[in-house]
Amino acid sequence: MISALNNLTEVVRFLPSCEKQTIHVTAAETDPQQTDYELAQRAAQGDMGAFEDLYERHNRRVYSLCLRMTGSVSEAEDLAQEVFIQLFRKIGSFRGESAFTTWLHRLTVNQVLMHFRKRGVRMEQTTEDGETPIQIVIGTENPNSMPVVDRIALDKAIAQLPPGYRTVFTLHDIEGHEHEEIAKMLGCSVGTSKSQLHKARMKLRGLLRQQNSAD
Repeated sequence: MISALNNLTEVVRFLPSCEKQTIHVTAAETDPQQTDYELAQRAAQGDMGAFEDLYERHNRRVYSLCLRMTGSVSEAEDLAQEVFIQLFRKIGSFRGESAFTTWLHRLTVNQVLMHFRKRGVRMEQTTEDGETPIQIVIGTENPNSMPVVDRIALDKAIAQLPPGYRTVFTLHDIEGHEHEEIAKMLGCSVGTSKSQLHKARMKLRGLLRQQNSAD
């Protein structure tokens, strides 16, 4: 994401004036102890220095989520930039009723799902109502706590999953959403979410075995 901040700043500066009042670009003299909420309030008033500080704090997290959900570096870079453009447009609607990271996470997931819909990626429908299986691949029930080497192998395998499987696996096993939440986000049934997760884990088991045998 080299020079991504510069590119993003240029795009934001030339957004239609009807979306915000005139933007006065200020030097980034932000107190490092300022909260996300305080920075968001300043950014909503047109302080580009505050907005850039929010970008610096959160761009890696946004990019990583986009990459996990798409499995594509180029798509993740484009989507991460689009997320921050949308953030700039909507920053005034952040009221601090939830953590800024939670709000930004929701904005990012929605942006990726919109991207999938435009691409025609659909969830596989199913009538299965089976329970979510216990962990299929030993050690993957909490991917964020896995050793680095194992995490790299898992990320590589996740990138090879079909889009529908990858989305549900990322939202459930990595981001920690419940099936009811995922079903609402994706516009599918709870049974479909459970089925997609089951198939994603089974697919991952095969992919990780292939990696191990190759090693």
